[in-house]
Amino acid sequence: MLLMPQRDWQWIYNDSYGVLSVSLGSDMEFLTPYKTKALIPDALTTTEFNVEHAKFYIEFIERIGKSLNSADAVRVQLALNATAAHFLLKPQMPKSWFFETSAVCVYSELGKVFQLKCQEQAVKVLVVESNIQASLVMLLSPELHLSDSKAMRQFDCIKVMNDRLHPLKASRQIAAA
Repeated sequence: MLLMPQRDWQWIYNDSYGVLSVSLGSDMEFLTPYKTKALIPDALTTTEFNVEHAKFYIEFIERIGKSLNSADAVRVQLALNATAAHFLLKPQMPKSWFFETSAVCVYSELGKVFQLKCQEQAVKVLVVESNIQASLVMLLSPELHLSDSKAMRQFDCIKVMNDRLHPLKASRQIAAA
């Protein structure tokens, strides 16, 4: 079942876990993976889950339904994390040097899934924010080692130039008559 935004939803910084969370009413709280150093100052105080956030969340749910075949609970998790990343993460400069350039020109848009290639690893990412030159993407794969000392975990976000986004290979099913 998909969760639809309610008037009582709000962003709260959860001191116990040290991450941003979304209060989904009186008895439910969703923890994002985003810690203090990645968040804008407003995210550290209780903030309304406003109409703009709700609109983005609903649009994101619809878009990922077209690009990912996943359970409703996974789509809600991705959409809540994406909404938090879009509105409450500090702006980032692209960190494209970690990734291989794609030989194919792609069209990046919100909710689209791509691959990033780094040190002979290929991981799936989901576009959270896009413009003509660069995109903020969320890691869908469990982990990505960027270097010997730097790694990303699932749902972490990184900004990359669009020429680093590799299209996913389309899987075709052939039905024999």
